[in-house]
Amino acid sequence: MTERVPTIHIVDDDETTRHYFRVLVAGEGYPCRLIDSAQAFLDIYDPAQPGCLLLDVQLPGMSGTELQNRLNQLGAVIPVVFITGHANVALAVQAMKAGAFGFLEKPVTREALLTQVRSALQHDAEIREALRRREQMVQRFETLTPREREVLARVVAGSSNKLMATDLNLSQRTVELYRARIMEKTGSKSLAQLVRMTIDLGMVPGGAPESGPH
Repeated sequence: MTERVPTIHIVDDDETTRHYFRVLVAGEGYPCRLIDSAQAFLDIYDPAQPGCLLLDVQLPGMSGTELQNRLNQLGAVIPVVFITGHANVALAVQAMKAGAFGFLEKPVTREALLTQVRSALQHDAEIREALRRREQMVQRFETLTPREREVLARVVAGSSNKLMATDLNLSQRTVELYRARIMEKTGSKSLAQLVRMTIDLGMVPGGAPESGPH
């Protein structure tokens, strides 16, 4: 599978501004998509596409902050950098509280823009890598059988092999085999790592991973 190249989405209703921003970041070699409205961005938005969003606040129809709220509802991870010619403290605070990665006021210098873009793309890459690792963990835990999940729940709760054998009507040797299979299937190198993974996944009683947003 070909790795996608990070793309900078520039959403501004002014054509001159869109092309100006593209020229500023062109030297970095990142592909850019120039978009004239919030709805047009939503129409082509692909959650699997890495990159960042340079977003004007005041747009015809759906505003930049309304687009941000819509992306939040969709569970989007794309970093949003607001760029506006009508900045005020209240607007900036509102945007940052809603999860904006950055907030710049026009006119924007090349260095200020590139600094934000580089940081946003790095943040996007880190978030996507964390999500990828979590999905791999979920898939490994989903290979456990119902009985292995019963044993896992007791292992995480701190039960001894002897107590588990009594509770599950198994021999201690069988419990040891189940524990070994659990460690192998989940890729755990130690009990501490196994416990940490169950915490990270928000395991529910019975050893099944909690389903999160996709």
